[in-house]
Amino acid sequence: MQLQPPLLRTAPPQGSRSGLVGLPVWMWTDRAENVSGPITRSASEGPVAVAATGVVSSIAWNMGDGTTVTCGLGTPYPTGAETASPDCGHVYDRASANHIPGGGAWPINATTTWTVTWSGGGRAGIQVVQLSSSGELLVGELHVLNRAEER
Repeated sequence: MQLQPPLLRTAPPQGSRSGLVGLPVWMWTDRAENVSGPITRSASEGPVAVAATGVVSSIAWNMGDGTTVTCGLGTPYPTGAETASPDCGHVYDRASANHIPGGGAWPINATTTWTVTWSGGGRAGIQVVQLSSSGELLVGELHVLNRAEER
């Protein structure tokens, strides 16, 4: 079946400097058969035929700040959206530079849990497969100074 781990997609994108404390981060994975499922394969050898279907049951995102967010495939970020993700997001309450040695980015790890059901040769079963991907997200702080005028 050649199941693959999630292809990490975030808004703001990884490698950018636009993540900010208090602003929502959207998370999702690409939609491709061997990344997001469902995927079905069958094979036969002589009189024995086997069929298997793999479905992503969840993706657990370790956000690097001690938070784990578990969701499905997520919703791709629509350009210009000003709201939080409807199904897979996170809001950092601390800048990564203050907590990562050398002022780096939050390490992100996402683990896809695949549930594969199979039948053939007079048998059937379920197999759970977990595959992970890693990335990082730089989250900064924006300090605003607001001075009131005296009258």
